[in-house]
Amino acid sequence: MIPRYTLPDMGAVWTDAARFEQMLRVELAVARAQVRRGLVPAEAYATIAARARVDVGRIAEIERTTEHDVIAFVSQLAETVGPEGRYLHLGLTSSDVVDTALALQLQAAGARLLDDAAALLVALVRRARAEAATVMMGRTHSVHAEPTTLGLKIAGWAFELARDRVRLAAAVDDAATGKISGPVGTYSHLEPDLEAEVLADLGLHVDPVSTQIVQRDRHAALLAAIAVTGGSLERFATEIRNLQHTEIGELMEPFRAGQKGSSAMPHKRNPILCERIAGLARLLRGYAMTALEDQPLWHERDISHSSAERVILPGATILLDYMLVRTAGLVEGLVVRPDRMRENIERGLGLHASSRVLLVLVERGGLSREEAYAIVQRNALRAADERLPLRGLLATDPAVASRLPLAELDACFDDAVVLRNVPAVIARLDALEADLEEERRVAR
Repeated sequence: MIPRYTLPDMGAVWTDAARFEQMLRVELAVARAQVRRGLVPAEAYATIAARARVDVGRIAEIERTTEHDVIAFVSQLAETVGPEGRYLHLGLTSSDVVDTALALQLQAAGARLLDDAAALLVALVRRARAEAATVMMGRTHSVHAEPTTLGLKIAGWAFELARDRVRLAAAVDDAATGKISGPVGTYSHLEPDLEAEVLADLGLHVDPVSTQIVQRDRHAALLAAIAVTGGSLERFATEIRNLQHTEIGELMEPFRAGQKGSSAMPHKRNPILCERIAGLARLLRGYAMTALEDQPLWHERDISHSSAERVILPGATILLDYMLVRTAGLVEGLVVRPDRMRENIERGLGLHASSRVLLVLVERGGLSREEAYAIVQRNALRAADERLPLRGLLATDPAVASRLPLAELDACFDDAVVLRNVPAVIARLDALEADLEEERRVAR
């Protein structure tokens, strides 16, 4: 992934040096287990552990001849170790090391993503509570529907992200699966109990039936969970940039001192971060599709997945890390304009109360639903076309005035009635906060 979207902690997981260091961890864990079984002399393991060092440049140099990065890696380690290097990679096939090391990288990357998601979740919950009573127009089909609150909207984002995080956690845990089962998964050179010991030592699951590799459904599920999470972030960002339209102007991205929106138009404050998040979410969906294509490998394995994974696994985790961190900043710095929200509600001429008038005409006016609907729709369409307040038209319509006292009609236009249950919904955030606090308690 290009440096522009790579944050340091996640980028460090995916360097060549980090990859080979994880492979060295696997080699050392196997050698330790072999010492306990008398397959490797204890003195040889002590020398290997003391001397084995990764040299990325030398590995690249050897690979130019071998055209095989794992052989180059093992050869380079053996050079640093000396004669005892012959005990490295004993009984292993390349994928034993590569897939198990990859599981360690995915475990580290996944932990970073889950922490990012938790931080964003905290920001969303905090902002939802702060804006719980910030009344704005709800829109369906981009048209005014009924009032809602910004806090309720953001609370919905929080619960969606919480679901994303559950999916991510499950997928990360499943991807933390290794194998030390030999060329076709038959344990032809090493025993199953050694695999179990090594993977437990490394904090990984055992693939119960592997081939030469760990099966790629796990990786596909992880990339799918990442893509779905990216889709959630895109949804949040799309809503913000829609509400930043000049004609709406209810929300704005933070715009810091010295920032510029256009080289030609000094007035511009563009939703560039929201647009960036939307663009990167498209990449995540593409990566997920590639991961799905990596599932049906030939026989006990081919390497058609390998080249793709060198791009999509670092790319997807790096991008989602960036997106989660930047979205947290976006939520924390979001500019809210309640005056514009009120102005837009008033520009709606009271049309959003049509459903309440309809219900009252049926419940108290004695009309059938079809009759009431026709009366309200006739007045609502006229109000919209002639730019007249709906309440005034209804008050002077004999079909309404003869059935509803003015006080009951006025009550239909009291937005507090439709928002009365918002506090109860916002209170559901308590459960999210309790779960996060319990998670932090357990982690401590």
